[in-house]
Amino acid sequence: MEDKMGFIKNQFSSVIEWNENGAGVLFYKFQNQEIKKGSRLIIRPGQDAIFLYNGRVEGIFVEDGDYDIESDIIPFLTTLKSFKFGFSTPLRAEVLFINTKELLVKWGTKNAINLPAPGLPGGMPIRAFGTFNCRVAAHEVVIEKLAGIRQTYTVGDVKERIIASLDQLLMSWISKEGRDMFNLQADARNIAKGIEGELDADMRTLGIGISGFRIESFSYPEEIRKMQEKAAAQSMVGDMNKYTQMAAADSMGKGGAGAGMASDMVGLQMGMAIGQQMVNQMNAGGGNMAGQAQPAAQGGAGPKFCPNCGTPTTGSKFCGNCGTQLL
Repeated sequence: MEDKMGFIKNQFSSVIEWNENGAGVLFYKFQNQEIKKGSRLIIRPGQDAIFLYNGRVEGIFVEDGDYDIESDIIPFLTTLKSFKFGFSTPLRAEVLFINTKELLVKWGTKNAINLPAPGLPGGMPIRAFGTFNCRVAAHEVVIEKLAGIRQTYTVGDVKERIIASLDQLLMSWISKEGRDMFNLQADARNIAKGIEGELDADMRTLGIGISGFRIESFSYPEEIRKMQEKAAAQSMVGDMNKYTQMAAADSMGKGGAGAGMASDMVGLQMGMAIGQQMVNQMNAGGGNMAGQAQPAAQGGAGPKFCPNCGTPTTGSKFCGNCGTQLL
């Protein structure tokens, strides 16, 4: 008889818990509303458990642990302190588990946002990507606005609501204070901070808080990106020319071995300039030089010294020492 009664008692026993099998869930409503004698409540780290009775909050439990419903929970419930479990009278109440952890969510614009830009009648289409953090901020508001009609509420639901208003918020905050449309990344932090405030105010009407809204990048059309790369390359060439000129002036001022590469560049440039000057002078006076050399060869006067052995020629046609022809 005792074994039979023990078997029946175990049948009525149950465990009320949330395993968080689904990632990104902000709250979960325990489905079995009948809490039987011998039931236990398990609260895991990062969870709160809220008891609801006839739609009203009876108690909020925030410490993780394993609790006996009859001895550890009921005595702290508002209107159920005197509830006594009977063999066939289970407690009909709801248990709502709240995820208290802050969750990271990735976001991205669904479609390109056309921003007003000079010279572009249809506007400049851009996309944006980033992340934000969300968490349950007010238990009572979540219960009032969401728990009555939803079994769960996820970060996907939060993201869907945010994306629906994000295009307008981006256009509004980018257009403020005359920001440079072609260099939005430089001001991404200020833009994100403004958007974060408005999104947080909107989501708190549902009991959800938004924090840490970030814009990781703005994406421009391919044509705009190529123009930016070209402009950057041209700017780099100009900077290199200025650097070369400054390095040359610095090396001429310092002199010596410490001039390094800049000194070598200056020396090379000076050598090329001198060589070019000599070529120009030779081309300009080449006819006269050739004309002066020819009469010397035609006048019949031989060299004063033998070009082969250096012996004085004394006007002879042949060298008296080595026999080399002189005329």
